[in-house]
Amino acid sequence: MNLSNKAFPVPGKLKQHGPARIIAMCNQKGGVGKTTTTINLAASLAEYGRKILVVDFDPQGALSVNLDADYQDATTIYDLLMDSTLDPVAAIQKTSMENLDVIPANIDLSAAEMNLVTEMGRERVLDGILNKVKNDYDIIFIDCQPSLGLLTVNALTAAHGVLIPMATEFFALRGVALLVQTIDKVKARTNPALELDGLIPTMHDSRTLHAREVLARLQEAFPTLVFDTAIDRTVKFPDATVARKPITQFAPNSAAAESYRRVARELVKRGSAA
Repeated sequence: MNLSNKAFPVPGKLKQHGPARIIAMCNQKGGVGKTTTTINLAASLAEYGRKILVVDFDPQGALSVNLDADYQDATTIYDLLMDSTLDPVAAIQKTSMENLDVIPANIDLSAAEMNLVTEMGRERVLDGILNKVKNDYDIIFIDCQPSLGLLTVNALTAAHGVLIPMATEFFALRGVALLVQTIDKVKARTNPALELDGLIPTMHDSRTLHAREVLARLQEAFPTLVFDTAIDRTVKFPDATVARKPITQFAPNSAAAESYRRVARELVKRGSAA
């Protein structure tokens, strides 16, 4: 759903790739379309010729499953966090889409917070990993878990920017202020360059007054940060999940696919992506 008639042109081809802008996809509330947005925004940018790496940083591993990655027998992000001698390139897997790669995760990642507590510089472990591969990509997306624990702090410390996918529901709105506070704390303590790149309205149903009111409040509170396109609810997203494909591959001509392409174009126009 387009919220205005602003034009976001198709971005031109890049003459060279890298170093990547690292973007944390973050919301401590679950069920807001965070992983869906990570996958489909990444796939849309890959369509536009950008080299994209997505890092599954959620122990649930939904992103890995949805991109049909090997997350059982392969090297995962947990292995990289626990062993600094491992080469991150060994964990990178190709997906079915050109220009889109993934570092998978599985339930082992749930032990990472406990194991990292005693580590020196524990907030910067992911930063050290991504620094080794960032020159090979234009954008690296980190799909964070729905919490504000040490893993999320690692993601925010490694990132240049934060995107907040946010369902247009009242309870989702309540948590944004807390997340913004966390971003501000990370910016003050470990990553002064961190920026809030924007809020992406998701799971929107413009037919309901509730959704329209939440979106209006969001735009009022963050007038320059709310993306111009709201991602509407549609059965095509769970269907694409079952097919283990981004919506741009599963239903390339659908309104849902075009919504994410529009968000991708806006991200480039905003300067948060090359």
